Amino acid sequence: MKTLTNKKLFTAVLMMLVLSWITMSFNTRTQDDKKKPWKVAEAAKAKKNPIAKGAESTSAGKALYTKNCKSCHGSKGLGDGPKSKELDTPSGDFSTKDFQLQTDGELFYKIQTGRDDMPSFKKKITDEEDIWNIINYVRTL
Repeated sequence: MKTLTNKKLFTAVLMMLVLSWITMSFNTRTQDDKKKPWKVAEAAKAKKNPIAKGAESTSAGKALYTKNCKSCHGSKGLGDGPKSKELDTPSGDFSTKDFQLQTDGELFYKIQTGRDDMPSFKKKITDEEDIWNIINYVRTL
């Protein structure tokens, strides 16, 4: 009877070690993913915004941003929206120089394609003009 108890204890400890190892491996990958730059193909980077920047585009972009982006990226694009605390990856700060140096094509690609916690909006925002309007608005933040 004592041997059976030792076997159960050994099995339980072994299972806990394996589960701990799996959990740590997953968390390590998540940490590594946070550090990876978002790779955007040169063709996507070079894509030009066909929508003229102006009050009409910015207004339309703000409405779409409020509906689709504000909950994570925040009112002013600082990455401090109410849902941002629930995310595994940072929401990004649109006011930074690094963000603003991205081409409109890069931003278009990222909005349309998504990655990790950033959802793809390809099916939700089907009119490309709407994405360009969001980009024009984000450039004002």
